[in-house]
Amino acid sequence: MNEKMEFSQRLRDAMVRMGYVASPSVLEHEFNLRWPGRSISNQAAWGWLNSRSIPTQDKLQVLAEWLKLAPEVLRFGEAVRYKVREHQRRWDESLNHTEREVIDAYLQLPAPQRKVVREVVLALAQVHVPGQG
Repeated sequence: MNEKMEFSQRLRDAMVRMGYVASPSVLEHEFNLRWPGRSISNQAAWGWLNSRSIPTQDKLQVLAEWLKLAPEVLRFGEAVRYKVREHQRRWDESLNHTEREVIDAYLQLPAPQRKVVREVVLALAQVHVPGQG
């Protein structure tokens, strides 16, 4: 599947889960009730439901709020959310107290000093050979 097809399927599924018929006229009506800007057309709603287009971020946020989904889940799917959470979990579990203390101190430095620290750490990482201390 491509990106537009996957988005359309998530949008249709979310509408059905919320008890709506996944049709352009229903989408147009419900979206326009919540959207403060210029109304979308039936053709725009049709495009969102039929893999022709993906709404802009501001419209996506309105859709997500209406359909009780996180905007990133509606736009990209649960897999992206899972990968981000998994990365965060690994990050949280891999740092000990001393490393967290160093990171906190680093974040309190002014930008020019953080740049120097970053360059030193990246230079050390480039010359480090795994398994040799």
